[in-house]
Amino acid sequence: MLNIRPIEKKDNPQLKQIITSVLIEFGAVGGGFASSDPEIDYMFENYSKKNKSYFVIEKNNLVVGGAGIAPLAGSDGSVCELQKMYFAKNVRGQGLGFQLINICLDSARNLGFQTCYLETLTNMKSAQALYKKVGFSQIEAPLGDTGHFGCNTFFSLDLTKNN
Repeated sequence: MLNIRPIEKKDNPQLKQIITSVLIEFGAVGGGFASSDPEIDYMFENYSKKNKSYFVIEKNNLVVGGAGIAPLAGSDGSVCELQKMYFAKNVRGQGLGFQLINICLDSARNLGFQTCYLETLTNMKSAQALYKKVGFSQIEAPLGDTGHFGCNTFFSLDLTKNN
């Protein structure tokens, strides 16, 4: 049984394990990647703050993925970032990402953001296909100041248009 819900404090260890394992799988370790972000130990606490949201997907009462929205660091406040979208290997390709990203984008619109930005890696081809399916367009250069200098592929979505 699948359940998509807002993050809870009890999810922190499972999310850290998923994030870490996916980043290792794709060679995204060390500085400049989400694995070095201090909030991966405190996801619930971080996303409980103003203008942020994070959702997890549970399968048989185990967290198998998640994604969140937060203001883009270094932006004017109208831009949010799709953050920490990771899934356990055994649930990828089942349409869960599509469901979750749309929940996040609805949250972003409800929080008043006009643009959604994200960063990824060139070798994360399935993720890029999902972003394009949802309506994101690849852009040439990074926005804001995420600190993720290891990321090399950037996308943006106008939240004010029907995508």
